[in-house]
Amino acid sequence: MIVFKLTAEISEFLAKKKETGSTIGFVPTMGALHPGHISLINSSVAGNSLTVCSIFVNPTQFNDKKDFEHYPITLEQDIDMLEKAGCDVLFLPAVSEIYPNGTDTAKQYELGYLETILEGKYRPGHFQGVCAVVDRLLEIVQPHRLYLGQKDYQQCMVIRKMVELTGAATQIEIAPTLRADDGLALSSRNMRLNAEERALAVNIYESLCFIKREINTGNLQVLKLRAVNFLTEYGFKVDYVEIADATDLRLIDQWDGHTKLVALIAATLDQVRLIDNMLL
Repeated sequence: MIVFKLTAEISEFLAKKKETGSTIGFVPTMGALHPGHISLINSSVAGNSLTVCSIFVNPTQFNDKKDFEHYPITLEQDIDMLEKAGCDVLFLPAVSEIYPNGTDTAKQYELGYLETILEGKYRPGHFQGVCAVVDRLLEIVQPHRLYLGQKDYQQCMVIRKMVELTGAATQIEIAPTLRADDGLALSSRNMRLNAEERALAVNIYESLCFIKREINTGNLQVLKLRAVNFLTEYGFKVDYVEIADATDLRLIDQWDGHTKLVALIAATLDQVRLIDNMLL
């Protein structure tokens, strides 16, 4: 695996590979890798001549400074995992490589209602930061395919919108959420849970399963409230339990029995905020 830290060098290397007919798959990450990330690497390795992974903890997508400061860094372990998975190129840029003109000069993306609901509502500016970094990384790597995980359902839709707005010639591939044996969605944030919190965290998954079992046509408010109360009883501070149209993420309070739905949850245990979703 070749490691690059400079934008000019990785861009030149990948341009030469493209000239020889290589297809490039790209997995952007913030490190603290887990099997969910590696499943994306595996998909890229299977579908492309060359697989590129980036590790960059993006400061512009953290609306909570403490969250940024506490984000886990496990670089040596990450490199080992990537090498074993057959990743070809690792990009480890400094902030100045991603934002050469500073983080305050990033352009604005017209994301519409997508950045006003759910994560957009509770983390103002978050998706502008996500778009800024992914747009820049796509500009540098120029991959044929971009691999994302369904666990960040809203983020996948935001990035799809950003790619549409910018006209980037990249195909988006979304992989199913990878889960632990008890159902907890794999996440870098899980590393911050102590043993007791880790045992409680699975109740987010249980809440999603409950919604899937109990959902019926008509009003959905009571069902959502029951899920909120269930999580609150286990000590979660719940930001939202919502049900939305799976195709465009419009929130649904009244279900016709035909619209494809996704349930989404964000809740905090102590200082660790967890998100998950399930197609219904």
